[in-house]
Amino acid sequence: MIRIALSESPEEHVALTVSPVLECVLSLHVLLGPKHHALHHAWVRRMRAGLDPTLRRELERFAFVLRRHVPDVFLPTPDDEVESFEQELARFRALPPDLLLPALARPLHDHGGTGVVDHAVVAARGGADLLDDPAGFAERLARFLERYWLEAFAAEWDRIDPLLAQAIVESGRRLAAEGIWPVLGRLPPHCRVDSARRELLIDLPHDHEVQIDAANPLVLSPSVFVWPHLVVNCDEPWPTAIVYAAPTIARDAEPRIPPAELLRVLRALGDDTRLRVLKLIAQRPRTTQELSPLVGLSTAGLSKSLHRLAEAGLVTTRREGYYVVYSLASDRLEALAPAVERFLASE
Repeated sequence: MIRIALSESPEEHVALTVSPVLECVLSLHVLLGPKHHALHHAWVRRMRAGLDPTLRRELERFAFVLRRHVPDVFLPTPDDEVESFEQELARFRALPPDLLLPALARPLHDHGGTGVVDHAVVAARGGADLLDDPAGFAERLARFLERYWLEAFAAEWDRIDPLLAQAIVESGRRLAAEGIWPVLGRLPPHCRVDSARRELLIDLPHDHEVQIDAANPLVLSPSVFVWPHLVVNCDEPWPTAIVYAAPTIARDAEPRIPPAELLRVLRALGDDTRLRVLKLIAQRPRTTQELSPLVGLSTAGLSKSLHRLAEAGLVTTRREGYYVVYSLASDRLEALAPAVERFLASE
């Protein structure tokens, strides 16, 4: 279990930044595993169609360090200066070999942050070149990233850079107004928040407790291509960092209510009786016969309210023998607030 603990005023020790190199590398991770990134299928098809065959073959040479996990060496730093792609790549090239080997071998086997590389495992999984000459391998990888950037990804960065800049502004406002946890959005199943202890708990085979403070700031980096994952690092010498889906991307992944249906949903909710019925159904699935005495309505009167709620997609039904059982349509309710936000923000 990884525990990342924050102080009472975490915004003082949080750096929000974007990274062109990290986004470039994450896009390669998506290209190598598109089935796990459904939101990006159209982008993958477009990119693969325009990718030079020799560049595609080069990608396969480095697939073993990019397919399963993005190396921590590409994480942005908490420094005040915002780095360009060229500056970040130069920083990568300047790293000593003793740091490069464990960082680039990490996707092949999880050394638990110890930095101790199991050479046999790395060799068996295609990393013999990395073991023989870490600096040479890193330089070849850097040249590949350079070429991919120039031939394919620079134009994509021009498209997503404003989106990520807006994500920084939105995340900063949310951090100041609501705290750090809402910034991360919906967490994957293996992550949860202990608000009382101000901790993020990550169910991974590590035993780390990390305290975020002035000496160890937390880097938060919004990303287009990280979805549906949350990338977390707590291993030195790399920054303690969380890479999360940019809010726009996260909203695109949420269940949708088309604008034409939005008014029907809001009208269904705009009644005290129907709200009480919905609250009772939210507690557990119920039948008409069970609901009727709880809300003080006849079966016929209650049926009208249930029909409105079902028509708006807020409840679902199933038959159990003679009875019809009503259940809450949680996805529909979760989609309501984003749908209202999209409507208000639309031109």
